[in-house]
Amino acid sequence: MKRLMQACYLLLFFYMAACSDPTVGSKNRPFTMYFVPAIDARTISVTTDKVVDYVAKYVSQALYNKPTGFYVKGSIPSSYIAIVEAFGTQRADFAIFNTFGYILAKDVKKYPVEAILTVEREKGKRSYHSQILVRADSNIKTLQDLNGKRFAFSDPASTSGYIVPHNMLTKAGVKLKSHVFAQKHDNVVAMIYQKQVDAGATFYDNPIVKTINGKKVRVLRDARARVLTQFPDVEKKIKILKISQGIPNEPWMIRSNLYKDKEKNKKVKKLVKQALLEFQKSKEGYKALKALYDMNRLVEVKDSVYDDIRKMILSTKLDLEGTLKKKDKKIKKK
Repeated sequence: MKRLMQACYLLLFFYMAACSDPTVGSKNRPFTMYFVPAIDARTISVTTDKVVDYVAKYVSQALYNKPTGFYVKGSIPSSYIAIVEAFGTQRADFAIFNTFGYILAKDVKKYPVEAILTVEREKGKRSYHSQILVRADSNIKTLQDLNGKRFAFSDPASTSGYIVPHNMLTKAGVKLKSHVFAQKHDNVVAMIYQKQVDAGATFYDNPIVKTINGKKVRVLRDARARVLTQFPDVEKKIKILKISQGIPNEPWMIRSNLYKDKEKNKKVKKLVKQALLEFQKSKEGYKALKALYDMNRLVEVKDSVYDDIRKMILSTKLDLEGTLKKKDKKIKKK
């Protein structure tokens, strides 16, 4: 009887060992990086492969003194909410997501994620804004004048095209007659220009002055710039009614509980961050990251950078998870 019990315990031990989760970074459980599409799926797939390969080799070299051993897999999601939930079920280890998605994962769902990097799209500038646009020939002079008006937001999951401007309107006590989601920022501009709506919300970046062929030229960089070919007089026809507070650029986030071993957890997170920072220093790396996210460079970031936008998002009356699911429905229709 005693031998039988010992055999049973031994079998149970091997069963539990076989059923335990494989180590993150192993062949059976690669370190999984999620890349939210900012360009078409074919282009992003080719480009992300370069990022994945570099991270795998860099971390492998640091851990095992050889270019293999730490396995990395790239994933391009079809569902935005799936990225958030993948962190909750520990199937995602890293993601490049928008600010809204990060706040939802970390502060609403309480999943173990942390921002480690963000992007600069011009030297020293790590934020952008939301803007509310109206036709220049309208009688809309203040936010309150938007009461009873038709409004276009860009996208349900857009921080600058929906979350922030919705909060601005709510704080101003504005009650719209109706609103639509135009899906893209340039569509919002076109709808205002063509008088399909009275006002709308898009991203905003300051105009800059560039020297082109020896001449200084002012370059428009907010959403109106995207329709200049179609509507050359768009800057005269459509004016800015209100610009929001600064919105931190999107976080590159990592799962904070990759391993139970605290030292290994800390080391691998640091190595992944270092790998990406090193990758951008090469010509190929810079080109790949520029193609993926229209960025100038990657920089380290602390979670506290997102405190102000976090407070704003968490104070909104919106159903945050439901808002992201609206985005999912749009993606699946494509």
